[in-house]
Amino acid sequence: MNEADVLDIYQKVGGFRSGHFVFVSGLHANTYINKNAVYPYTGEVSKICRSIAERFAGKGVEVVVGPATGGIILSQWVAHHLSDLEGREVYSAYADKDGEDFIIKRGYEDIVKGRKTLVVEDLVTTGGSLKKVIAEARQVGGDVVGAVAVVNRGGVTKKALGNPDEFVSMLTVHMEQWPEAECDLCKRNIPINTDVGHGKEYLARKRAPAAV
Repeated sequence: MNEADVLDIYQKVGGFRSGHFVFVSGLHANTYINKNAVYPYTGEVSKICRSIAERFAGKGVEVVVGPATGGIILSQWVAHHLSDLEGREVYSAYADKDGEDFIIKRGYEDIVKGRKTLVVEDLVTTGGSLKKVIAEARQVGGDVVGAVAVVNRGGVTKKALGNPDEFVSMLTVHMEQWPEAECDLCKRNIPINTDVGHGKEYLARKRAPAAV
């Protein structure tokens, strides 16, 4: 599966939107990739994850870890396909959100410890979440041999993630994005979308009374 194939899947499921959006990073943009749009289509998710598994087959991956919540689905499918390709059990685990960080718990830390670990994420803008999960996997004793972003919309590099052995982007999308102070959409009073992205939380913070 190449980038055009992945792009075709997101287009088919309505994963591309236009308007005024706010990302988790706080940046604003006029286009949005709805990473959640693909998850109801299990056949399409399986295709993407099979392709990821094929790229890492033969590299000794023993456990696949993803950040909650979308990464849970990806880790399951990638581990499933790796198990099929390798003819052995490849485990799946996930990291829980813990404030601004991620933590591997629920006994998954024992599964990751001492094993070659692949970390998967559905979409990266700054790479912050993926970097934190990679760091947490290392913290509990995992040997991070690779990291994957299904969609890389921020030009995130291996170095930005803490230099895992390998970093793969299934689809790289170059999107314009701006800090709030530089957002022309805000200056033109274009309404912020609250259906997807983090517009609802952003507007709630803007409306909250200032602390005294």
